[in-house]
Amino acid sequence: MLSIIGYYTTQFGELWEHSLFDLVEEAASGVLKSTSIEKKQIDAVFFGNMMAGVLENNLLSSAKIAEVLGIHVPIFRTEGACASGGMAFHLATRYIQSGSAKTVMVIGGEKMTDYSPEEVTDALAAASSGEEQEAGMTFPGLYGMMARIYLDKYEYTEEHLAHVASKNHYHGSLNDKAHFKREISPEKILKSPYVASPLKILDCSPISDGACAIVLTSDKNLVKRGKGVEVVSSEMATDVISLKNRKSLDSIEATCIAGQKAFKKAGITRREVGVAEVHDCFTIAELFALEDLGFWKKGTAGGKIKEGEGKYGSTSKLIINTSGGLKAAGHPVGATGIKQIGEVYLQLTGQADRRQVKNLRYGLAHNVGGSGGVAVVTILGS
Repeated sequence: MLSIIGYYTTQFGELWEHSLFDLVEEAASGVLKSTSIEKKQIDAVFFGNMMAGVLENNLLSSAKIAEVLGIHVPIFRTEGACASGGMAFHLATRYIQSGSAKTVMVIGGEKMTDYSPEEVTDALAAASSGEEQEAGMTFPGLYGMMARIYLDKYEYTEEHLAHVASKNHYHGSLNDKAHFKREISPEKILKSPYVASPLKILDCSPISDGACAIVLTSDKNLVKRGKGVEVVSSEMATDVISLKNRKSLDSIEATCIAGQKAFKKAGITRREVGVAEVHDCFTIAELFALEDLGFWKKGTAGGKIKEGEGKYGSTSKLIINTSGGLKAAGHPVGATGIKQIGEVYLQLTGQADRRQVKNLRYGLAHNVGGSGGVAVVTILGS
């Protein structure tokens, strides 16, 4: 059995006084302290990061981590665009299951705010197809096209998207580590300027800095010592990179496949999941996720969110993005997948403070790369 026995996250936001590896060191030291284990008990490290090689001209980040932490174990860097953290975790589970290790640390980190918006936009665009880049498309543009198709097909309006953002900002106001810790009304969101119609600036996740770390183990003695949750399943799927070659533009097939595999492996139903951290890089992406994962029927998510479903404090059986999601908690891309899993861990162990959901048995984390080229779905059980 695989268990998470500890989680730590730095503050997310504009952290100009810290380098990427300052944040990595804080996250790693923080999770070791929280679990009361020593570095020598870590058999391997998996590091999720997208842009250090592009923005910082630093590709051998594994050796830098060895230097910062003072360890000489195998260290692997994974890159899957915004799913880099989820992929790192997924590979870590397989590494332990293969018998190569008992206890590993999984770190996700990204430093984005030290660079101009143009530099960051270009770096993020590297996760789209060459043709899309040549056409001048950015991710707001790609998701904007998908959003337009979805809204028109299901007769929704931009107001439905605004309720997604408003819900997640409310949750972010309850999270001390969030990039944005303030509520924003749907009305204010609707008045914000367009980035790529129908998406407005307040429909989009921010450029953020941050790092997170998890300790994952199969060692029963370590599990007994602290607060552990079981990794019930971790599954991944990859789709084509180009939107023009997708089967559908109002759905992300990689999410559908990874979700189906994860629930089958877990042997549970959607109704048993009480909290879900889904990939809301843009508000439309949250609606896709909830439908593609099978929580709600296709074309119904917009209406349900507007009615108050998924919000902390509501009677909803599924509370969505209690951390604030990417939208409010922030989106340091390599860290996001680890933060999502970490938030579910906090919820299942009763450590989520003001946003704690009661009576939980299972939680789900959903991490997407690019415009849907890859998805990782992880289910944890208390």
